[in-house]
Amino acid sequence: MKPQRLTRREFLRSTLGSLTLASTGSAAGAKPNILFIAADDLGYRELGIQGCPDVPTPNIDSLAQNGVRFTDGYVSAPVCSPTRAGWITGRYQQRFGHEFNTG
Repeated sequence: MKPQRLTRREFLRSTLGSLTLASTGSAAGAKPNILFIAADDLGYRELGIQGCPDVPTPNIDSLAQNGVRFTDGYVSAPVCSPTRAGWITGRYQQRFGHEFNTG
């Protein structure tokens, strides 16, 4: 296979195109606030925003109404402790030896 040569015009065109795309990225503005709520034994339907009338949760409901809610989540372990460890670290729990509940 014969290597292809890059002409000066092609090089300049690709360089200018890359610089243009890089400069049109996100403008320096306000960074978004991201809030993860992790509570023990809090079920999906146990918040006011999900329709639970038993326990009032006005502050969480306000956060949910004024922000973006992610309602579907998937975990890589069926039990609490490894799931939480993987969620906090962003790694599979098998990678650091925390596959089972050890409590």
